[in-house]
Amino acid sequence: MTLPGTRPSAKPLTRPSPGLAACSTLGTGLLSMMAARTMGLMDSPTCHGNNGSVTACESYLPMVKLMRKILRANDMAKSITVLNKRSDEVRVGVDIDSRADVLVSEILDSELLGEGLVPTLQHAHDMLLVENPVTVPYKAIVYGQLVESTYLWKLHDLYNNEAEISDGIHLVPAGLERIIGVKLQQHPMHCDAIKREIKLLSEPFRIFEFNFGKRPESHGETAVHVKATGSGQVNAVISWWMLQLDEEGSIHYSTAPKWITSSGAGNWCDHWKQCVWFIPGKGVPLAKDEEISLRAVHGDTSISYQLEPHQPISTGQDHNVKGGDFCLPLSPERIAIYGDAEWRHSVLNAIKTVLQRRAPSLCIIADDSVFLALLVARLSIASHIMALFPGLQDKGIHYLKAVADANGFSMDRVEFVRKKTANWTVHDTHKKTVDLLIAEPFYYGSDGMLPWQNLRFWNERTALDSLLSKDASIMPCKGLLKVCAMSLPDLWNSRRSLEKIEGFDHSMVNATLGACGDAADGGPCLPFFVWQCGEVKELSQIVTVMEFDFSRAISPCQGKAKVKFSEKGICHGLVLWIDWVMDAEYSTVVSTGPDQRYWKQGVKLLPTPVAAGFHGSTDAGEASCLIVETSFDPSNGELVIKHIPS
Repeated sequence: MTLPGTRPSAKPLTRPSPGLAACSTLGTGLLSMMAARTMGLMDSPTCHGNNGSVTACESYLPMVKLMRKILRANDMAKSITVLNKRSDEVRVGVDIDSRADVLVSEILDSELLGEGLVPTLQHAHDMLLVENPVTVPYKAIVYGQLVESTYLWKLHDLYNNEAEISDGIHLVPAGLERIIGVKLQQHPMHCDAIKREIKLLSEPFRIFEFNFGKRPESHGETAVHVKATGSGQVNAVISWWMLQLDEEGSIHYSTAPKWITSSGAGNWCDHWKQCVWFIPGKGVPLAKDEEISLRAVHGDTSISYQLEPHQPISTGQDHNVKGGDFCLPLSPERIAIYGDAEWRHSVLNAIKTVLQRRAPSLCIIADDSVFLALLVARLSIASHIMALFPGLQDKGIHYLKAVADANGFSMDRVEFVRKKTANWTVHDTHKKTVDLLIAEPFYYGSDGMLPWQNLRFWNERTALDSLLSKDASIMPCKGLLKVCAMSLPDLWNSRRSLEKIEGFDHSMVNATLGACGDAADGGPCLPFFVWQCGEVKELSQIVTVMEFDFSRAISPCQGKAKVKFSEKGICHGLVLWIDWVMDAEYSTVVSTGPDQRYWKQGVKLLPTPVAAGFHGSTDAGEASCLIVETSFDPSNGELVIKHIPS
C-alpha cells in the first residue's frame, strides 16, 4: 500500500549506507521498492556492493505471490528479499543477517492502532532494529474534537430514543438501559458526510503521539483539558491521526475531516476514515468556555475515552439483568434502525394486519430479529414462537428472557431452535404446521454484506416448505431489486485501475484487487454506505430490475430494465438494493436505498465512466440510458449484473 503524501522528490531515508530496510509491506511491495530505490539498489551487479539490502515481510501467501510478480515486472526481484511470514516471526541470524538500520511500514487502520502497530513496533525494536533507527513514518499524532450530533446520538442510545416513541414496545426497558448497546470501541465513519449535522464544541486537541523510532508502551494514559468553544451536548469524540513521514517534518498525511483546515488531509478514500467514540446516554452538557477533562487510554490495539467527572466509568455491562450481567451488542446502524419511529411503525402495522386476519398457532422468526420475536410474543398471546436466531444463537433467547416481563409476555411460548431448517421434520414443530414465517430480514454479523445476501431468508422459507400451512403468511412476501445510475467520482477513483505509482508499474494488481477500470465488466459489486462515498449524485430514476417472490420456493431469477438518465453528468456506476414488500397489498414497503442511511447498498462500478444525457437533451458522445441485466443464482447466492450504455 502506498503512503499518500510522499512524493518522488522526497527521500526520507537520508542516513548514509543503511545496512537493511525492513519493510512491513501489507500489500504490493511498493514500500520495499521505494526503500530499495532510495538506497541505490537495483537488479544490476553494479548496484549492490555496500549499499545494503531490503527485506520485506508479508504473511498472506496470495499477496506474497502478487508482490513477487510486481517486483519482477519492475526489475526489483533480486534487490528485495521477500519473507512469507509476519514481522514478529523474523529472526536475526536466520531470516536476516543483522539488525536493520531502517524500518518502513504501513500497519495503520482508521483508529491507528487496530492493525497491531504497538506490538509490531515493540518486537521490531526488541529483536530486529539497531538503536535509534530511521523509521518511515517518523511519528503519528492522534487528534480529537468534541461534537454534538443528533445523528450520532441515535446510533447508540436506543433507550432514550425509544422513550420518545409511543408504540408500547420496550426493546430497552427501564432499569435495563444497557441491555442493548454498541461495542465500547471507536467506530470508523466518513464524518464529512454528516458535517451539516455536527456542532463543533471544541477546537481540535492532541491526544497521543507515537514515535516509530522508539519502543512504544502497551499501555498509555493522558488527561486532556478541553475548553468548550460553544454550548451544547457532547454526544461523541471524533478522532483522526496525522503522520509525520520524515524527521524534518516536511512531509505529512492526515485522516482529518475536511473542516480541519491545513491538516494535510488527502482526497476521499475508503480505507482510512475518522473514528467516532460515543458518549453514553444523551451525552454530557457543556457550556461555552467551560473546561472539561477527557481521559484517554490506549492499549496494544485500541484507544478509549472518558469524560470526567461527568461520565462514570462504564463497561456496557454494569447493570443487573435477570440471569446475570448481559449486554446484546449490535452495530450502530442496527441500533438506529430499532430506534427509528417510522421503521417501527411500518413493521408494527404490517404485523398487526397479519395477526388480525388470523391468530397463528405457530410462528417462526427466520432471522436474528429480536424486534420481531418480541413483537409477535407481545401481540399474539396464543402463538407459539420458534426463533432461529442463526447468528445471535443463545444471545437472542437470553435477551428475550431479560425483557419478557417488561413487554408482557411469557417465555414458555418462545423457543430457540438450533437445528438447521433443512433437517426439520414435523416433530421439530411439535406436529404443527407453520402459520406465520417472518423476518426483517436481518442476520447478525452480516452488516458489511451485499443486500441480496439477506435472501438467505428465501432459502429458509424453501427449506420449511413442507411444514407451511396451506394459507401460511410469509413476511416479507416479496423483495424488489432496485437500481439507480449515479455519479460516484470519489468512489470510482478509489477503485480505478493502477498503472504507475511513484514510477513503479502496478498494472498487474488490477485483476487481483478488482479494479473497476481494468475488468471488462467493471469489477465486483461491493457493499457501501453510498451516502458516505464522497461526492454522489443520482442521475436516473429508481427502477425495479427484478422481483423475488417468497410465496414460492427459491429459484433462479433474471431481470432486465432500461435505466433512463434524468440528469446530465458523468455516470460512474449502478447502485442496487432491495426493497422489502411486507404485505400483498404493497401497503408496507421497507426500503434500504441510499436515502435510508442505516443500510449498505451494492455498487457496481462501470469499467469506464459514461457521459449521461437524457431524452430530448442528449449531446454527441452522451448516452440516454443504461440497459441493465441481472441474474440471481440460488446455488451460491450470487447476483450477476451486466450493463450496456444506449
